[in-house]
Amino acid sequence: MPISRWTTLGAGLLALACALPAAAQAPTKIRFTLDWKIQGVHAWFYWAKDKGYFKDEKLDVAIDQGDGSAAAVTRVMSGGYQAGVGDVNAIIQNAATKPGEAPVMVYMIYNQAPFALIAKADGPIRTLKDVEGKTLGSPAGAAALKVFAALARRNGIDEKKVNWTNMAPNLQEQMLLRGQVDASAVFAATSYMNLVAQHVDPDKDIRWIFYNDNGLDLYSNGVLVSAKLLAEQPRAVGGLVKAVNRAMKECIAAADACIDNLARNEPLIDKSIEKRRMLYVLKHSILTSEVAEIGLGDVRDERMARAIDQIADSYGLPHKPAPNEVFNRGFLPSKAERTAKLPL
Repeated sequence: MPISRWTTLGAGLLALACALPAAAQAPTKIRFTLDWKIQGVHAWFYWAKDKGYFKDEKLDVAIDQGDGSAAAVTRVMSGGYQAGVGDVNAIIQNAATKPGEAPVMVYMIYNQAPFALIAKADGPIRTLKDVEGKTLGSPAGAAALKVFAALARRNGIDEKKVNWTNMAPNLQEQMLLRGQVDASAVFAATSYMNLVAQHVDPDKDIRWIFYNDNGLDLYSNGVLVSAKLLAEQPRAVGGLVKAVNRAMKECIAAADACIDNLARNEPLIDKSIEKRRMLYVLKHSILTSEVAEIGLGDVRDERMARAIDQIADSYGLPHKPAPNEVFNRGFLPSKAERTAKLPL
C-alpha cells in the first residue's frame, strides 16, 4: 500500500479515535412531561434544570406542561416522552392490561394522594353518598376522575347515578362556584390554592371529601420513566432520579429561591400563591410521617400492594401487577441523601 494511503488511513483512524470520547459523552435527551400546568409543585424540576443538575448527570431534559397526571402516563406510553411526573394508579391500570408496556415509577413524590371531591359547604353534597343523582365535573385526563371508580365501589356508590361534565382544567373551581356542577373531582394540590386565588376560603367555604379518608390508601404522583428508557439507558434513569432528589431537598430548604427561579421560567405565575401551594403540598402530601421513616422517593411495598389490590378489584383488572412492576427503587440514592424537612 502506498505511503499516502497509509497516511490517509492513519489520519482517519486518529479522527475517529478523537471523536469517540466526545460521542460517548453526548448527553441523553429526555422529553419530560409535567402532570399539569406550571405550578409551585413543579419548582424542583426547573431548579434541577436551571442549576445544571440534569447536565451534571449527562442529561438534556426538555420539560413540557401537562394535561393531567393520568394523561402523563399515556404520554410516556405513546413514546412521545421518555419520562415525566404522573399518577402511579394509572400505571397500575396499564401494567395490568398491557404488561411490559407501562411506565415504571422510580421516585415517589406524593406519599399521600391528594384526590378529593370538593363541594360548596352550603350545597347539597354533605356526604360521599350524596353524589348519587348529582352532576360532578372533571377534566378528562385527571387522575381524580380515573380513580373515582375505586372510591365509588369501596363506598357502595352507584356510578350510573353520577353525571359527569368534562371541563377545562382552569374552570374546575369556577364552574363549582357558579353552580354549574355540584362537585368537582380534584387534585387538592391544585384546587386548594386556586380557591385562595379566587378569594374563597377553602377551609370554610368548601367541603372536602378526600379519597384516602374514605376507604382508599393510595400513593399518587412521582417521577416515571418509559419501559424503553429503563431497559436501554439505566444510567440516564439513575441520573434523572439523583438530580430530582437533589433539587427537591434544596427547594424544601429554600422555598423562596426555588419559586423565584420558577417565575423566571413562567413569569405569569403569582409567586405568593405558588409558594403557598408548594408549602401546602409539602406539609400534606409529601413530608408525611411515612416519609420521615423511609425517606423521600420511596414507598412501603405492603402499602403499595394494598393500593394495587384496591385499584385492581375496583376496575376488575385481569392481572394484579406486583409492586416491583409498578415501582422500582433501584435508582434511589441512600436514605441519608433522601432525608428532608421543612425549616422551622
